[in-house]
This record gives sequence, C-alpha cells and structure tokens, in this order.
Amino acid sequence: MTVTTTTTTKGPLRLIGVWSQLDSDARARAVARGTEKIFDPTLRDRVCALLDDVRTNGDDALVRALATYDGCTVAPDRLRVADEEFERARRTVDPGLLTAIRDSIDHVRRFNEYLTARGDWSFESEPGLTVGEKVGPIASAGLFVPSGKGSYPSVLVQLGTPARVAGVPEIAVVVPPVPGSDGRVDDAVLVVAAELGLRQVFRANGPSGIAALAFGTETVPKVRKVVGPGSPAVTCAQVEVQRYGTVTSMLLGPSESLILADDSADVPLLAADLLNEAEHGPDSSSVLVTDSRTLLEAVQREVARQLALLPEPRRGYAELALGVNGGAVLVEDLHEGAEVANQYAPEHMQIAVRDEDAVLDLLHDAGEILVGQWTPVSAANFVIGCPAALPTSGFAKVNGGVTAEAFLKRTAVARADARALARMSGTVTAFTRHEGFPAHEAAVRIRLDRAAHGAQ
Repeated sequence: MTVTTTTTTKGPLRLIGVWSQLDSDARARAVARGTEKIFDPTLRDRVCALLDDVRTNGDDALVRALATYDGCTVAPDRLRVADEEFERARRTVDPGLLTAIRDSIDHVRRFNEYLTARGDWSFESEPGLTVGEKVGPIASAGLFVPSGKGSYPSVLVQLGTPARVAGVPEIAVVVPPVPGSDGRVDDAVLVVAAELGLRQVFRANGPSGIAALAFGTETVPKVRKVVGPGSPAVTCAQVEVQRYGTVTSMLLGPSESLILADDSADVPLLAADLLNEAEHGPDSSSVLVTDSRTLLEAVQREVARQLALLPEPRRGYAELALGVNGGAVLVEDLHEGAEVANQYAPEHMQIAVRDEDAVLDLLHDAGEILVGQWTPVSAANFVIGCPAALPTSGFAKVNGGVTAEAFLKRTAVARADARALARMSGTVTAFTRHEGFPAHEAAVRIRLDRAAHGAQ
C-alpha cells in the first residue's frame, strides 16, 4: 500500500486514505502489494541462476547454496535427513508442543477428510448417458517449509496433512536448515514429519530447494507439484519452475491480513488482531477497514500500547506492516468496506461487526474469512483446521488455500449407449459442419449406421 494522505489521526497505523476521496489510480495503488518484489528483474536473475545451477549440477549446487546463503557446510550425503535425526527430535521436543502438533494435525485431517468424502461420482444426465469424475491423487508432491525468520512446524502440518489425506504416494519435504549450523533441521518440523509418516525430508536453501523438487537431483526426487509459502525469492522460484512443467500454487507470499470492523468492535481485541499478522516479517501487511473514525482513533492508541510490549525484531516487523506496507482505510459504510476488502482480496480476512451474516454475504474474495472476534487468525493458523497456507498478493480472487484438493486430479468419465448417441447426433453434426470437422461427424455417423443395420 502506497497511498498517503493528511489526517488528524496519529499513531502507528498509517491512514491510507478515505476511500470515497481516492480516485481510481489511488485505489489501485492502495490494494497493490507484494508482487513487485517477487517479479523484480534483479531478483529473478539471481533466482534463475540458482535454478540453472541445480538443474545442471544437482546435489553439488544444493551444497554450494547452503554454504553461500545459509552458512551451513553440508556434504551431499547429508542432504537427506537421517532416521536418527527423527528419533532425536522426538526425544527433544517439548511434550506440550507434541500435544499441540497432534491436535493441529487432527483438526486439519478432519477438515480435509470431510472435503474429500465424496470421492468418485457419476449421474445419468439423460437416458443412456452417464457422466462423472474419477478422483485420485497426483503421483508426487514437494512441500516447502520456510525457516528464514524462525521455525514453522505449523506450515508442514498445513501442507503435509492434506497431501496425506489425498493419498499422494510420494511426498518430499524441503526445509532450509538453521542458519550457521551444521545443517540442523528444527526438531519440531521433524516431529511433524514423523507424525505424518513423511521420511523424505531434505535440507536445502529456499530457491535451490524448489529447483531440486522441480528438476530432481541425485538425492532429491523430482515431483509434479510444489507448494509452500516463502520469501519473494522462494515465490519467484516457484513461478519460474512452472516454465519447465512443474505446477505450483499462486502465490503463497508474505503474510497479509485485513480486518473489516465497525464501532461495535472490542478495541483491545482489534489491536491484538492487527498485530497478529503484522509481526510475521518486514514484508508483511496488516490493514484495518472501518466506517468509524472514533474506532480508528481508539485503535491507534491501543495498537501503540500493545506494540511497545513486543520484543524485537517482531516490533520492527509490525511497525512496517502497519505503517508502511499496510494501514487503515476509512469508508462511508460497511457496503463500501466490503468493496475495499474484496478489491484487496487478503490472505486472512476477519470481520468484527454487529451484523456478521449480512457482512459475510458481501464478501467473496479472500483466502479465508474469520467471523467474529472469537475467531483470531492465530487460531486459524494453528488449530481450527481450515487451510492456513493461503494465496497472497490478491490471488485470493482466483485461488483458494492449500487443501487435499490441491493434491488431487480429476478425470472426467462418460459412458453412452446407442440410444444416447443417436439423441446427441444432431448437436454433434451441427457443430462439426460449422467448425469444419468432417471426420468428427463421420465418427458419429458410422456408429448410427451400424446401429441401424443391426436393428434391421
């Protein structure tokens, strides 16, 4: 968000503008974010060089990238996490965290099992014609778990559980090791992998790890689809490998949230929720949309109070998310607020309003919509079970979050008898003659002729 305006409202939450006073160009700038870094030509050149190195040199390129970008010296035979590392991780991880991991997996699994319960389906669309789908998993998937600013076992829960529910037979996981270490992968991430039965875990730098999954190396298997959030460099790598036939999810970039609130919202809760996603990193964004200047002024004071309690570097990240990358938009009413929210199409959306259902009906472009102030983003990230690996940078207008559906492919299945084909033949003939495909028409005609002779 780059729009600036003068205002009497002071505080860490930048006032982006009054929506009704912004022209179309200013509104477009107000909802634009993120992609300029991902598609920066200089970054793209660096990332493409890493991709080419891995495509050409395999494991040796992965080892070089770890030494250069992560300060880790790892021999090629240590790129794959060994069995004893999983066992050590299970002994080391805090019992309370293990309980939380299992609770999170359970909720995500139940959500995805319900989502996929339908399986194959078919129905008779007219007498003698049955149509439907055969649903099955893709052959292989690669999961990227970021670790640049910390450890994120919850990401592997959110990616690995749907892949397992979908039944993907080969799942490979790439995790950048702890910077400056001997290649150590965070124990909590390994425990999640063990809980999900994932043993193909590899330590690799972000963009190089994406390349390894896309192209395959001596150690890392080539997969058909790569998913996982990450830095602009990681996201850029996922965009680029699609040129070689690997499918990715668009785009799982820097974290972002938008809260639509009216004057009924609880101010301390609202401030806490704005800081929730703001603390992720220097490229995160956190946005408040409200029709109440009084609420905004109260939130400014409360955000400042709560912000001062955050430790560094989280406080600095939040200041950027609220004061540079995000901010507040004042609207005339909640209908206009919903318009702003839909144009922004955030990764995480929360509504804190009196008439929740009425506002929910107005919203259609978001990675997720959390209704009410008892449904914070933190609960959605870790335990609710709905997808938390969500599209960013406005891609929620066309994509949803990562669920088991992301790891399934659907094959249409149809079966017609002679009666159904005879009924459809007039439609087929009309199209074939208009589009100039005589062989298409003949393929139907020969069948109808045989059916007629057989009847005689």
